[in-house]
Amino acid sequence: MGRGKIEIKRIENSNNRQVTYSKRRTGILKKATEITVLCDAHVSLVIFATSGKMHEYCSPSTTVIDILDRYHKQSTKKLWDPKHENLSNEVDRVKKENDNMQIELRHLKGEDVTSLNIKELIALEETLENGLASIRDKQMEFPKRLKKRVDKLEDENRQLTCIASQYEMDMEDSVREMGTGYHQRAVRGDYNSQIPYAFRVQPIQPNLQDRI
Repeated sequence: MGRGKIEIKRIENSNNRQVTYSKRRTGILKKATEITVLCDAHVSLVIFATSGKMHEYCSPSTTVIDILDRYHKQSTKKLWDPKHENLSNEVDRVKKENDNMQIELRHLKGEDVTSLNIKELIALEETLENGLASIRDKQMEFPKRLKKRVDKLEDENRQLTCIASQYEMDMEDSVREMGTGYHQRAVRGDYNSQIPYAFRVQPIQPNLQDRI
């Protein structure tokens, strides 16, 4: 007896649905591999499960990006908006500019110069000479900046010295004033000590006169 046909609809039982997905995913990936080998076809297959997990297959002789580009050209469908296309063009431009800069840097280091013609060598020589001149100018500026720095430090040192001298003078004046005030207080104390005390004799018995 042959296999009975099953109704193609969503499997409600989650366990059965997961088992069916695993089996059929393996089968379709196997079919993609077989058609690639047997027919020399370019195949790209991407599968997303309900859990979000991705499974993919691509023919070894190509890449997913190449297949998408071919699909984009032949189907006339826009897979990405102009903003993404402009961004891709900008990335390509930056890569090309970076490659040119790497080549120029090797030339400046004296590498791969045998492939340059006479005009390119002259231009390279001028670039190096200009660079050396700029370096010499920077070297000449360094002593000037250093002298300005030394002058500034000397000015700051003179200002601090003046401040310190003024502070010492103020301290000496304060100490002198304190000494003078102490001397005056001491003199007043000695004078008061020389003044005799006045006593008035009081009778021990207040009513003694009345008895006489």
